[in-house]
Amino acid sequence: MRDGFIKVATATPKLKVGNVEYNRDNIIKLMKKAKEERVKLLVFPELTLTCYTLSDLFFHPLLQKNCLDAIQEIKNESKDSDLITIVGLPLLVMDKLFNVAAVIQRGSVLALIPKTHLPSYSEFYETRWFTPALEKNMVINFLSEDVVFGKNVIIRCENFSDFRLSVEICEDLWAPDSPSTKHALNGATVIANLSASDELIGKEEYRRELVRIHSGKLTAGYLYCDTSTGESSTDMVFTAHNLICEDGSILTESVLKEDELLITELDVSKLSTARSKKNTFRYLPNDEYQVINISLDEEETKLTRAFYKHPFVPSQDNEIKKRAEKIITLQALGLKKRIEHTNAKSAVIGLSGGLDSTLALLVTVRAFDMLSRSRKDIIAITMPCFGTTKRTKSNAELLATALGVTFMDINIKKSVESHFKDINQSLECYDVTYENGQARERTQVLMDVANKTGGLVIGTGDLSELALGWATYNGDHMSMYAVNSSIPKTLVRYLVKYFADFGFTEASAVLYDILATPVSPELLPSNEDGTISQVTEDLVGPYELHDFFLYYFVRHSFSPKKIKRLSLIAFKDVYNEETIDKWLTTFVRRFFNQQFKRSCLPDGPKVGTITLSPRSDWRMPSDAVSALWLDSLK
Repeated sequence: MRDGFIKVATATPKLKVGNVEYNRDNIIKLMKKAKEERVKLLVFPELTLTCYTLSDLFFHPLLQKNCLDAIQEIKNESKDSDLITIVGLPLLVMDKLFNVAAVIQRGSVLALIPKTHLPSYSEFYETRWFTPALEKNMVINFLSEDVVFGKNVIIRCENFSDFRLSVEICEDLWAPDSPSTKHALNGATVIANLSASDELIGKEEYRRELVRIHSGKLTAGYLYCDTSTGESSTDMVFTAHNLICEDGSILTESVLKEDELLITELDVSKLSTARSKKNTFRYLPNDEYQVINISLDEEETKLTRAFYKHPFVPSQDNEIKKRAEKIITLQALGLKKRIEHTNAKSAVIGLSGGLDSTLALLVTVRAFDMLSRSRKDIIAITMPCFGTTKRTKSNAELLATALGVTFMDINIKKSVESHFKDINQSLECYDVTYENGQARERTQVLMDVANKTGGLVIGTGDLSELALGWATYNGDHMSMYAVNSSIPKTLVRYLVKYFADFGFTEASAVLYDILATPVSPELLPSNEDGTISQVTEDLVGPYELHDFFLYYFVRHSFSPKKIKRLSLIAFKDVYNEETIDKWLTTFVRRFFNQQFKRSCLPDGPKVGTITLSPRSDWRMPSDAVSALWLDSLK
């Protein structure tokens, strides 16, 4: 349970219609397996003990008694561990039959939760046999213990307070007023759904999206467990479609896999934090709810779920093209609006031959194409100085030519030398003044050209640089509209590649060479062979690590200690612990120390879940102390 994770599972056992003993034995077998895997919550399908398709045989007292005997055996199996097991059965209460989920742990039935919404349309006839859940809970004597019977129940872990469990059954999810909505608004962070959803053409896709979106709407973990192919095929077919989702993301899924555990880990602490950030997620405590306190054995949860190295980039290749086009369109639409509103006669870009300025130019070209404006109104300026290499200078010119924009080559070396003479800065002293003097001179040139041509300076800096403060204050840090301000470096690379592959194929050759060029500010003299001497990632660390750190630190408010744990999983074959420690420490220090640069950022479009704009997503004092966060790594 360390770092807020809890291991959970769904399981669809092999089932036989009406054969309670057979079904019980397969349930117990899977419980034993779950205990071996250190699972804390195990969810079985709707009416697990009998099968969903038993029809009028549900009314037989012999079957009902057999189910009670089976629950007793399952209770006995649960005595030796903290595993929470949820099993479905028909239950007679006050001469009425209910479709019930029994929640069992440590040899006791914690609660009996009846189904609220009973479908009786199309192929379903549940109201023929069952009574819907009563409005209020009650306590009944069940297998010689007093047990809460009702839909308004939350199972709360006393020693892991972020884990709060509620249950609904199949149709409850599909109904407009799902009980789980009320459960979540009364504190439940995890919802278990025992289901018997038959398979139809197109239903699998709909079900998948329904569960995923519902988990996101509730900011909850959602375990959906479907019934077996062993159900009667008289009128329906079932495919055991199981899903475990977390806050709008599918963590794991299986179809047609029976007698197996679908296991993952829910991060319930992340869910609680996410809710705390949403002012529209308002708890509505209801006196009808009963909270049942339990405990779980404290242990480190072994993580099996995947953590993608590049959280800002689509994980599936077939998604990259669609996502890239959407992102670029949003960037271009933001710039298009600003150009229209200001009646800008030109757009001025400092084109270095690097990735960021390349993306900014490509987006600007897209915006001008949307406006049906001549690309010649885009002025791309290369400004070589002490560290500029032939490769990047050449690539800048080749790109501008291929795209048909106006190109200017303004050498700033003499201007910088004159400025250094004025302030008594030695040309042999490669300090921060030496570097930043060049960056500010370039910004001055861009601003002046924009004034001269009645245009806007288009910013090129990206989100990763803003997080690290890797920009010269009032130099490349400043612009009139920053199109890359919410694009992290890992995503910049993918977007440029998209343009090379599909967008502006006339510039493909030079774009591929830009992609192959090391990231560098080129502020220090080049090597003797004319190659780049100043590689950014050698100085501040790999951008793929920093983007990973940034995502979890800002998006989910994870501690550096927790981020390190996830980094070791995501980058296990790439970086060792010492390397991750080093650059995570660098990230935290720079993120805190460089906030003052983010407090006065120019406007720029938000296109993803994270920006660091002081006007929207991120507010932080520039003098906040990082000690607490750095100490967590020790």
